[in-house]
Amino acid sequence: MDLYQGVPKYATSSAFDDRRFSPVSLTEVRALECSVTLLYNFEKAKNYLDWQIGTHGMIIEFEGDRGEKLSATYLPYVCSDQGWGQEECINSLVRKAGYKGRIDSKLRSNISLTRYQGCKAAINFAQYREKRMTGGRWNAAWNRVL
Repeated sequence: MDLYQGVPKYATSSAFDDRRFSPVSLTEVRALECSVTLLYNFEKAKNYLDWQIGTHGMIIEFEGDRGEKLSATYLPYVCSDQGWGQEECINSLVRKAGYKGRIDSKLRSNISLTRYQGCKAAINFAQYREKRMTGGRWNAAWNRVL
C-alpha cells in the first residue's frame, strides 16, 4: 500500500477502531495532533540489547510459555519519551506482546529483535486548518462543527 492510500486508512483506523482507546469524538478534534513515522533501515540485531534509545525502534519476537509466537513493536521515540532504559523498555514490550509470565534472563536471551529507524512528521489541528484554508480546501461549513 502506498502512502497516499495508507495514511488516510490508518489514521481513520487509529482514530475510530483501536480497541485500546475510545473513538475520537467531535469535541476532541481541535486538540488533535496527527503524526506519521516512516520506518526504514530494518536490521536484525545481535541480541535484545543491540539497539539505541532514541535512535531505534524495535520489533521483538519470542515464544510464550505454551510455545505460542508473540511479537510487539515500539517506534523509535517510545522508550525515550517514557524515560525507560533498555531493560525496562524490553520488559514493557514483552508485556505489550501479551506475555504474562515471569520476565527473566532466559526469556530475554530468546528474544529475536529487529531494529529500525524512523522519520516522524506531525501536524496539529490549527496547522492543518491553516494549510487547508491557504490552499482553498477548507469548507466554511466545517467551522460550525469544528
